[in-house]
Amino acid sequence: MTLIVLTGLGLGLALGAALLLLIAASMGWKPARSGRRSGQRRGDVLWGGAARRRAAIALGVALLVAAVTRWPVAAGAAAAVIYLWPTMFGGGRVAATQLGQLEALATWTESLRDSIAGSVGLEEAIRHSIHAAPPVLAPALERLDGRVRVQIPLPQALAGFAEEFKDASADLVVAALILNSRLRGPGLVATLTSLAAAAREEIDMRRRIEEGRKSLRRAALIIVIVTGLFAGGVSVFSRDYVAPYSTPMGQLMLAVVLSVFAGGLMWIRAAANVQPPERFLVSVDDVDRALQSGSPVVGGRR
Repeated sequence: MTLIVLTGLGLGLALGAALLLLIAASMGWKPARSGRRSGQRRGDVLWGGAARRRAAIALGVALLVAAVTRWPVAAGAAAAVIYLWPTMFGGGRVAATQLGQLEALATWTESLRDSIAGSVGLEEAIRHSIHAAPPVLAPALERLDGRVRVQIPLPQALAGFAEEFKDASADLVVAALILNSRLRGPGLVATLTSLAAAAREEIDMRRRIEEGRKSLRRAALIIVIVTGLFAGGVSVFSRDYVAPYSTPMGQLMLAVVLSVFAGGLMWIRAAANVQPPERFLVSVDDVDRALQSGSPVVGGRR
């Protein structure tokens, strides 16, 4: 390759990296805070071990595209698509994970209700529920039981349990358990029954919504594959037709076209992605301060 081609390739990769960062910022990605757990952080998707392997594949594909087309912009775009593939087309897996967690939460709530209905204390009921809990909840419940065993107050231990899920439905269950652990009054069985029923209704609603979103994700995937195959075939078998794109101005126009294409994909992704309800239960530290002061805290406000 000549120096001009290498320079163009470097500029194309830089453009791809810039588009990558722009898409990541538009999706609200932030560096993961240390010491915090979450279901599946975007930071893990963009910077984890799988992301490094994906980056190596993206670099190899970019070099191949650059060698075949001599278009640095196309090389950068190919690298960005491969690297960002899970964030663009991984919404179905995220939705399935959220549905699985919500269904597990509903099952655990029903199990906890049945244990409490048998005149078992809340701490003991939580300990018994670990053995019958769905596998996705078992690690978090074991950590909750461990906190209780080391004399951490039950409200703070429950707040830590909710912090692991970061889900509004889990906040409802945990809030009811926190209030009962403070007041020790009757009515917890009826409350857990209502919350479990509400969780089941939410699961059914999310499944119906997910069926509509699947068609959008499938359409976006078909668009990307068909467009990529068509563009690759034309650039290889009809060089005269795409010759104008080999000029600097042609590369600039190609960058504009790809930017518009990327914007359309981002719009489809935003429409097809799951937007879970906002949480209302605040962090463990805020719950601790609220319980000590005796004033309720919702959404970080007293």
